Amino acid sequence: MFILRSLLTVLQTEFKDKGRRGVLFAYTLLSIILPFTACRASSLLRSLLTLFKVSITQRRFYIFMASPKLSWESLWQALWQLIPSPLTDGRILLAADDSINPKTGKKIYGCHTFFDHAAKTNQSPYVWSQNIVKVGLLKIVHGRWACLPLSWRFYRLQKEVKEGFKTKLEQVVEMTVVLSGVFKGPLLLVVDNWFGNAKLLGPLRKRLGEQIHLLSRLRSNAQLYDELKPPRYKKRGRPRKYGKKRGTAKSLASKLKSKTQKYSVFLYGKQRQVQAIDKVLIPKALNVPVRIVWVFYGRQWLALFTTDLTLTVEQIINYYGARWKIESGFKELKQDIGSRQTQARTPSAVTNHLHFCMMAISFSWIYCLRLSQPPQKRYFLKGREHFSFSDVRYAIASAVAQKEFSLVFNKKQKQPKNNLMAAFLQLAA
Repeated sequence: MFILRSLLTVLQTEFKDKGRRGVLFAYTLLSIILPFTACRASSLLRSLLTLFKVSITQRRFYIFMASPKLSWESLWQALWQLIPSPLTDGRILLAADDSINPKTGKKIYGCHTFFDHAAKTNQSPYVWSQNIVKVGLLKIVHGRWACLPLSWRFYRLQKEVKEGFKTKLEQVVEMTVVLSGVFKGPLLLVVDNWFGNAKLLGPLRKRLGEQIHLLSRLRSNAQLYDELKPPRYKKRGRPRKYGKKRGTAKSLASKLKSKTQKYSVFLYGKQRQVQAIDKVLIPKALNVPVRIVWVFYGRQWLALFTTDLTLTVEQIINYYGARWKIESGFKELKQDIGSRQTQARTPSAVTNHLHFCMMAISFSWIYCLRLSQPPQKRYFLKGREHFSFSDVRYAIASAVAQKEFSLVFNKKQKQPKNNLMAAFLQLAA
């Protein structure tokens, strides 16, 4: 309870009045986190009135949710400072990816017809949706990986944006540069093979220098070369640009399969044994030395690469396996938190709602990091050893349900006579 109060108090102090709007912000954030209502504005209002007995009219609440004056920049800065020990093995692990958020209805801010590469055979590949580009912090929380959203942007089609169009890669570069000024230390950006190219690495190195490194998956047709050694004597003609050609990632995989070694790595929540081999080569697309790790499983294989040559094989496999948590984070955003169900349409209302949802996820993981023990598992599933995001939300709900929470958090508020758990039942009825 006191952990929750200390975290919310820091966010409240970012409001100039430090009174009603700060308390309303904190209670709205809690209403999104509590696993009892949907994330629509109407459900949040019902939660404020029923659970927390906040005295507010419907008009006043909708004005607050669509206000263009909420200082999200300072609120995110305050939340970033609340993350305890963000370093992992002496570096900041960032993950970047994008996802579409399907919507129903026209005239919704940020919505366009985007191509869905994961569409099923009975679905249209072009979906009316919002495209969200997110950068999150990869962090081990009580023995399991988690992704804490740190920043996000709407990607909009160039034909819809008259001025100031930015690609997804440019948006990731902007967010990473801002975060580099907050989190001190070397940065390792973990992305999938769509983002892992020179168009991302080049601008990042230009802005941040050797402080930033990239970890991604290598395409099977990537041409690989040895490092270029200086010639012993000068030759006629144009100097060589690359070293000796070694072939593609696919052709090298068949040659190196018999030379693999067994490594023990923490992957997808378990300690696993994998067959892998690494080489330091230069991909033609990047033109910088990278450490490439071929991982074999059955008849299949994949090649991972990183520009940080100090990383071990175990770390490369472990960190790229942790990248999947940003995909889980999108599921938490759209389904668990319920951002997919929001009915907001105006620019301010849409962006405020997504800021609230992203901050609710990060806030929940920060609360879990500050707990002395992991949250109690509510369901035991075969193959799952660690707690889930829903267990963290129920742990926060248990802290809010204590009688002393409202007395300590907001002393000026008139306390309800009924118990908060009774209010939960009333809300679900």
